[in-house]
Formats: sequence, structure tokens, C-alpha cells
Amino acid sequence: MKNNNQPYDIIYEDDYLVAVNKQAGILAVPDRYNPNITNLKQLLNDVYGEIFVVHRLDKGTSGIMIYAKDAITHKAFNEMFENQKIEKIYHVLVKGIFPKNEIDIDIPIMPSQGRKGISIPSARGKQSLTKVKVLDRYDRATMLECDLVTGRSHQIRVHLSTLGFPLYVDVDYGGNESFKISDFKKRFNLKKNTEERPILDRLSMHAFSMRFIHPRTNEELYIESEYHRDFAAMIQLLGKYNKIYQ
Repeated sequence: MKNNNQPYDIIYEDDYLVAVNKQAGILAVPDRYNPNITNLKQLLNDVYGEIFVVHRLDKGTSGIMIYAKDAITHKAFNEMFENQKIEKIYHVLVKGIFPKNEIDIDIPIMPSQGRKGISIPSARGKQSLTKVKVLDRYDRATMLECDLVTGRSHQIRVHLSTLGFPLYVDVDYGGNESFKISDFKKRFNLKKNTEERPILDRLSMHAFSMRFIHPRTNEELYIESEYHRDFAAMIQLLGKYNKIYQ
């Protein structure tokens, strides 16, 4: 259900849960230091009276998020996430041409002691596993499908940057500030006294789908979230100007 006045679309709902397609740029949960900043939980509370957070997305990430409608469903989801009973698929664009078609990245992760809000690879960190598949290769970038088996903070971003393939747009972990046509289109010319507007100026990552056994009805659920306009435009332009055919 689309709502042009809100930074989310409802893509699935039943008596126990609601799944939304979150736009990039809005917090998924209240800010730790300033709870008055608009966030998705607050907006959904306004609709449902009370909503329960079962997982999170970074502010700059778009895509699927699930919220529970009651405490019993919330507890069940927490156990499912903890026991890795939910398939969480992300689509991400990274810098560089990823060499392997499939790879499991099993690198422990911990919070950085020196940089607030940043995670780092460390032998002292928590076990972390991301399963990666190549979806498309371009001249200077690769579109990947990432199965987030564990759910550490910034896990996909840390794992890929550690291998030397940071998200294409990700200032914190070695990516660019934005995705622009001029990055890929040869002989790109702007009119005089104009500045190029980026196609994507947030994390080049979209939470694409989730698959799980419904904790209350025991039915298998598969929920998919469409790309937002900026992410879709980025992929379209890459296919037009920069595709590598193999």
C-alpha cells in the first residue's frame, strides 16, 4: 500500500506483523540521543498505537523492515533472528569488479574503540557470516546479493570493505559520497554554470527480501521490496553505459 506522504510503503500486513519498504534517509528506530527526530517506529506507533521493533536498518539503507504488533510476536521474532531462522537478502553495489561468483565471508566483527558508531573486523569480535553472490558486473562496479546470516552492526559494509570492495556509496567504509552518471558515462558534459546532481547520494544498499516461517500461523512467508527510484535509476544507468557481458 503506497503512501506518498510517508517515507515507507506497507508491503505486507496481517494480525501479528507489518512489513514496510523503508525509504533511505529516515531512522528505523528512535535516535539514542534525540528521540524527537522523526523515525519509522514513531510513525508506525501513530498508526497502530503500539509497534515492536524486531530488527533494524541503517538510516541510509532502503528496503524491507518488519515490525511486530504484539509482545508475543515480538518475542518470537527475536528468537528467530537470534537462531538465524530468517533469510535476509540485500542487494548492494560495490566498487570494483568482484572476482568470485559466490563466496562466504566469515570474519568476526566488533565495535570500533576509536570511532563511534563504526564496526571493525577483529579476531576478538563476534562470529559473523555473509553469503555473497554476484548479480551483475560492470566496468568499475559489481551488483551483489548478500544473504545476511548473522546480523552484526554494519556487517555487510564491514565484510565487503575488508575484502577491498566497499559499497560504492559509503563514506564510512571507503566508498564514494555519491553515484553520478559522470563516474561511468564517457564524454559526459554538463551545461555551463550547472552542477551535476547525483543519482544516488546514500548507501548503495537495499534490503530486498525476507523469507521465514510465520511465528504465529506457521505458514512460510516470502516478502519482497521494490527498489526505490534512486536505486533503480542507478542500476538502469549502469546497464546502459557500463555493462560487462560474460
